[in-house]
Amino acid sequence: MKNGVMSSMPAKRVLALAKYGPRAASTRQRLLQYAPFLARHYLDIELQPLLDDDYLQGLMRGERASQALVMKAYGRRLAGIVSMGRYDLVWVQYELFPYLPLIDGLAARLAKVPIVYDIDDAIFHMYDTHRSPVVRQLLGRKLLPLVRQAAICVCGNEYLADYVTSAGGNALVVPTVVDTDIFKPSIEGSDNRPLTVGWIGSPSTWRYVEPLLPTLLPALSRLHARFRVVGAGPAAKGIAGIDAVEWSESNEVADLQAMDIGLMPVPDEPWARGKCGYKLIQYMACGVPGIASPVGVNRDIIDHGVDGLFARTEAEWTHALDQLAHDSALRQRMGEKGRAKVMNHYSLQSQQPIVLDAFRAAIEAGS
Repeated sequence: MKNGVMSSMPAKRVLALAKYGPRAASTRQRLLQYAPFLARHYLDIELQPLLDDDYLQGLMRGERASQALVMKAYGRRLAGIVSMGRYDLVWVQYELFPYLPLIDGLAARLAKVPIVYDIDDAIFHMYDTHRSPVVRQLLGRKLLPLVRQAAICVCGNEYLADYVTSAGGNALVVPTVVDTDIFKPSIEGSDNRPLTVGWIGSPSTWRYVEPLLPTLLPALSRLHARFRVVGAGPAAKGIAGIDAVEWSESNEVADLQAMDIGLMPVPDEPWARGKCGYKLIQYMACGVPGIASPVGVNRDIIDHGVDGLFARTEAEWTHALDQLAHDSALRQRMGEKGRAKVMNHYSLQSQQPIVLDAFRAAIEAGS
């Protein structure tokens, strides 16, 4: 008996070579949340992250990574590569060995098992737009052999799928989604707390908010609104007008439910165009209307004026905040429409069969 289903056939083994451990949203949302469903369909996931949760927590605290720890991680990854032949499928996230040339493509070419390649960030721009011409020359095309060798490349949005297709790979768009049985609106009202404008993310994406603070903070002060910032790390602490809290998986949904408006400013630059709009999807799943930059996949997620608002300039950000802050009925209406959109297009429940079919197709292609 497995997960409530009587097994009558041997399960297929899937080796998951993620960049980070379960603490990383990319690992949880792109793979681990699918694991119970895949297991019920005889696909067992074995996760082998390159860098563990301790490494990631150090980065969240603003600590410099230990080179010795990274080298040890590369050694473990090499052992994982050697063991790939014992599995029925290998799921590779991002790349196998960051900043090393040749080996990713060589490992993919020598693999005797099919590969599903997963990408939800434009990591190729780490190399092909690097300020160093040496890096661009050595690594600008490092992902292409892996992309071409993979049976299927699961891409978080069309921008990433275009990269894969132009490189000669087989792209399938699967957005980064949430379990809408967990990410859902609060059943408690918001009458007893101040209007709360929120942002959730990581220290690496907080840099997108910082240039907007001279606009946001006076506007929020005038509106007597609280600015709740989740997961920004040390850079957001101690700033007057910001209620900064650490991210934790156990508090994540409650932190989102405590928001009345969610923010997602991003610059219109190559890296940001490859983002998957995950925080927007989190807000909308919890019935929170979002204000976002109309960049990349955000244009697909938000229907401006229906389930959220776009803002480009400082004046537009201020106007959007005023509009939602002063109209609770509009927030309610947009929140309900956003929730419905997420359930239909950006939920775990809507994407599970697609991911299962992709894994099965990859295995069949390799048999």
